[in-house]
Amino acid sequence: MLIGIQDLHRVYEVGTEKVHALNGVSLEIEANEYVAIMGPSGSGKSTLMNIVGCLDTPTSGSYRLKEHEISKMTDDDLARIRNLEIGFVFQTFNLLARADVLHNVELPLVYAGVKHEERRRRARETIDLVGLTDRIKHKPNELSGGQRQRVAIARALVNKPSIILADEPTGNLDSHTGDEIMAAFERIWKQGNTVILVTHEPDIAAHARRVVRMRDGKIESDVRQAGRAMDGTSR
Repeated sequence: MLIGIQDLHRVYEVGTEKVHALNGVSLEIEANEYVAIMGPSGSGKSTLMNIVGCLDTPTSGSYRLKEHEISKMTDDDLARIRNLEIGFVFQTFNLLARADVLHNVELPLVYAGVKHEERRRRARETIDLVGLTDRIKHKPNELSGGQRQRVAIARALVNKPSIILADEPTGNLDSHTGDEIMAAFERIWKQGNTVILVTHEPDIAAHARRVVRMRDGKIESDVRQAGRAMDGTSR
């Protein structure tokens, strides 16, 4: 089991009020699953994503990633886990504006202490994987929205993480470009990665093989589905 979540609670104090963002969530995700987490605003999906991504810790309950109990880790431990085990793809891309594609993609390897020659090699390989070799020296403002998101995907993949965690990855893209990005996630999943999408859009969730719906801090449903064939085949 890659992810094991048991009776997870997350309570925020807002002034004198306590907000129960997660209220007893239990969830298991195996390696090489393709999961969409859905729900309306306030359902708890973003809070769950932040905890899965080691950006936040639960108030109570258990979250185990590769048998490591995340809730008991220090901030330094969490930072190390984030860099080695989790690749993030955000709606707003979060690229360095003054850095070219190559430098943006190799950043996680810099933080991991990988030597210059090795990180350049791995970054170039990953850029080629997302089809941007001819844009390797371009800066973000010289790229389309879809190209920028592919840079973000390459950056998420470069450390060979256990999980690709994508938060509304097509939210700033037109529908055609969004389809291209979802095709990229399909390829990533078929190569053996675990992909977790957080979205409120049913047509994006339809690409996943499992849809977890949340409401009021709880899991409302957990359904496995066939998913769409992106290249004329299905898995």
